[in-house]
Amino acid sequence: MKRRALVSVSDKTGVVDFVRGLSELGFEVISTGGTAREISASGVEVTPVERVTGSPEILGGRVKTLHPRIHGGILADLEDPDQVMELAEHGIGPVDLVCVNLYPFERTLVESPDLDEKEAIEQIDVGGPAMLRAAAKNFRSVTVVPGPEFYEEVLSEVARGPASEALRRKLALAAFRRTALYDAAISGWLAGQVEGGEESFPERRLAVYEKELPLRYGENPHQSAAYYTVAGEQHLLSDVEKLAGKELSFNNLHDVDAARSVLADLDETGRPAAVIVKHANPCGAAVAGDIEAAYARALASDPTSAFGGIVALNRPVGGDLAGEISKVFTEVLLAPGFTPEAREVFAARPNVALLQAGTLVRSAFASKPVTGGLLLQETDRVEDAAGYETVSGEPSEGQMEDLLFAWRVAKSVKSNAIVLARDGATVGVGAGQMSRVEAAGIAVQKAGERSRGAVAASDAFFPFADGVDSLAEAGVSAIIQPGGSKRDAEVVEAAGREGVAMVLTGRRHFLH
Repeated sequence: MKRRALVSVSDKTGVVDFVRGLSELGFEVISTGGTAREISASGVEVTPVERVTGSPEILGGRVKTLHPRIHGGILADLEDPDQVMELAEHGIGPVDLVCVNLYPFERTLVESPDLDEKEAIEQIDVGGPAMLRAAAKNFRSVTVVPGPEFYEEVLSEVARGPASEALRRKLALAAFRRTALYDAAISGWLAGQVEGGEESFPERRLAVYEKELPLRYGENPHQSAAYYTVAGEQHLLSDVEKLAGKELSFNNLHDVDAARSVLADLDETGRPAAVIVKHANPCGAAVAGDIEAAYARALASDPTSAFGGIVALNRPVGGDLAGEISKVFTEVLLAPGFTPEAREVFAARPNVALLQAGTLVRSAFASKPVTGGLLLQETDRVEDAAGYETVSGEPSEGQMEDLLFAWRVAKSVKSNAIVLARDGATVGVGAGQMSRVEAAGIAVQKAGERSRGAVAASDAFFPFADGVDSLAEAGVSAIIQPGGSKRDAEVVEAAGREGVAMVLTGRRHFLH
């Protein structure tokens, strides 16, 4: 009996060559709509699905394969004599191979996030998932081909006869994973369409992750690792092109995420900005009149910690700046562009990974994995400064600019966090301490004499006045902090006594 293949694909990459190969191996090829037209136009003989079903495609192509003569041929257990006889009684031929890929729902939403609801609904495939699931369920009798990446392997096997059970099992798994991913993307999109906030944290949150790329290693060289992304959503490497350099590691991507987050906040100032991150904390950040000055000032914040760090810039890199950056060992350099001269500089430094990317588009939610689960929260964002309150002194215009700059940086520093800044650049960062006064001490130590006249940002309130006293003693002239401590009065009094201006934001920005 002649083997039969049902082919109906949205992504037509390589399908003509695949079908030609099947035809040459003696398969009868059944196909639908645009797929059938493309196959026929290539000169390969094809049987339209309506000739098998006896029914025309209707409803603009919404209904074409949902028919017993199709699904009976796919689902029949050919190891069961009764089912084989039943196929014969109804004149239904078995289908040996099903090649289907789905309407590009996820890609469409990524490329057109503001797509009209009716247009988005038209990208929801119904017949495709049904055929994939049917063929995958019946993998003992049917070979399911859920994507172009399997064409070559399948052709190689069926050229020798029926595909092996090992391959059919593998393909069935790929098909079920594909439909699970598809359904999760659709349900996630639909949840976003539900009015009100009840769907923000649903009882069951469906998220299917796709492997974006293998990583050089995990947090340590003995740990293997890979980067996974949520299907249908913008992610860390969306629209990022790796131009050169070594493969990325787990820690590289963690640091790139931190760097891009700080840069996104500083980009809102409209000025050239540079960020240097080490161990997921910004050790240097600056805004300036040009990107060369911004980088130089970010590096000056803590040149020792910058060694082996991640550099992120919001302006293209030219040859001169590339030369300066190349003087310091840098793991990853991220920027919106690189001139030919810059590319030439880094060609001699193959260990530097060059990533070309624009401003990070942050998702609505942020998550942290914990043992056996996930913590989910709304993504933290810098609030409107209109509601800030000056409770001590009166910051000058320049001090206020520096306070707002330091506040943006402090949001991305691991808590407890103290950031010292002056003239649009960090001069000292105290990060990840259990005590706020210790974080202040580290920031002052990093800054040294640059503390005098600098401003400070604290990501949360001062529980005691000792932190303010420490900063004032080092010469800090103004402080921005959320407020909200039981001892706010003492803290504000200490600032006034030391002649330090103080601004309360009313919102903290812990980053654990």
